[in-house]
Amino acid sequence: MQMIIMIAMLSVIFGLTGTYAFCKSGSMIEFFGGNKKTRKMRIIRSLISVVIGGCSAMMSRTISMVMLHLIVLFLFFDVVAFVLRLFLRRKKESRVYRVLHKIYRCGALPVVIFIIVMIYGLTNMTEVKQTDYSLATVKEIGNYKIALLTDTHFDTIQSKNTVKEALTNLQNQHPDFLVLGGDIVEENTSYESMQEIFAMAGKVKTKYGVYYVYGNHDRQPYTTNKAYTEKQLDETIEKNGIHILKDSYTIINDEIILLGRDDAGWANTSGRKSTKEILQKIPQKDREEKYIIAVDHQPIEAEENAQAGVDLELSGHTHAGQIWPIGHFTEMAGQLNYGLYQRGSCKVIVSSGEAGWGYSMRTQEHCEYVMINLQKQKVDLF
Repeated sequence: MQMIIMIAMLSVIFGLTGTYAFCKSGSMIEFFGGNKKTRKMRIIRSLISVVIGGCSAMMSRTISMVMLHLIVLFLFFDVVAFVLRLFLRRKKESRVYRVLHKIYRCGALPVVIFIIVMIYGLTNMTEVKQTDYSLATVKEIGNYKIALLTDTHFDTIQSKNTVKEALTNLQNQHPDFLVLGGDIVEENTSYESMQEIFAMAGKVKTKYGVYYVYGNHDRQPYTTNKAYTEKQLDETIEKNGIHILKDSYTIINDEIILLGRDDAGWANTSGRKSTKEILQKIPQKDREEKYIIAVDHQPIEAEENAQAGVDLELSGHTHAGQIWPIGHFTEMAGQLNYGLYQRGSCKVIVSSGEAGWGYSMRTQEHCEYVMINLQKQKVDLF
């Protein structure tokens, strides 16, 4: 059934974008003095429509995003032109109207904006920023600097050197511990590259260690041609001194409970435990006094975490939308997308990820690693 729905969706995309390209190319040919109705021009327009429609329907490729951006920009200017014609229909003979009409007909504006957006999207994927959060708690704890790195999708759409530089900059912040929030590797990561990224992450010097939770891509579930087994993945992670938190927890410096959940996408096969179940083994007094951090690759179940006594949830997965305006749609749907949220007594930090997924471009938000400064809340006695 899913395959039928996918084929139907791609067919619709192919048909709509191809038809639009056929009509739009005819309009532009006429503007430059050609005759769109000749046999030669019809063949050319048909070829253009097939190429654009086909590229638009290749949803797993960057070319699809490129074509869809171009189509959307042309559509946007079609709508703007339609609105302007309504308001300026009595001024068709004015110089302003004639100039605007020529600019619209030749298609220059959407093409120029398209080039700017593409340059921005491609370069934006190559730059990794540090995002800082300062959090306070009434619980009796010391000061901690926590690093969060998620969604590197290593050696797929981003240069290895970009990741290495991000890890170097992260190391220079001297975190007390590092959390790897999942999707560090994926289906297109080779066995050698999988070993390389965890060796790099394991070398980050911290006071209390490096911890890892699974994402939905790490175990390569979306391919039948896996580059490594789950056992090889676990052995590589542990060999590099990284602690796997799979529906389990650890206590840091007798002040922080750090728990990690298996990815929600594996719930049916792994028997994923709830946060409440994981915390049941910890005495009630410790759960009340210690600061509890839950790491879950996907930013879900924040309300349940709050009810279980979690103070902070760390997640990734969303890439903050990556391709504009997907992130806005996610927010409108009521889902956590990017940044700092408050759900009951639980704060949630959702990272946009160190890289993107699928497409070597990012037109929404930025690539990042996160530094969290956690400290006891100061009480003003006066």
